[in-house]
Amino acid sequence: VQLQASGGGLVQAGGSLRLSCAASGRTFSTYVMGWFRQAPGKEREFVSAISRGSGTDYADSVKGRFTVSRDNAKNTVYLQMNSLKAEDTAVYYCAARPTWSSGRYYSGQYDYWGQGTQVTVSS
Repeated sequence: VQLQASGGGLVQAGGSLRLSCAASGRTFSTYVMGWFRQAPGKEREFVSAISRGSGTDYADSVKGRFTVSRDNAKNTVYLQMNSLKAEDTAVYYCAARPTWSSGRYYSGQYDYWGQGTQVTVSS
């Protein structure tokens, strides 16, 4: 599976962005998709995940502000980010793994990664 993330940019605090992650291959619908982010000088951290059946999970820091969704017909997963804060500034990555286990929280447990898209929130 090859992943291509897009949709990042510069936005003011309180604004919104929608990230997209387009996947190649006919097996997209069988993968759990995750979003991670990495700020300068920090480790990559879990943001959200969506299961094959569109069950969702979020980090506490984004719960209530971010929404993950997927369109299996388009081989695409989305991350709608609202009420953005300066601390959301990071490079955002999409990733894929085969199962919905507790490993979904850990970047090392994902098999495939997109190239990342920069999100900058100005305060």
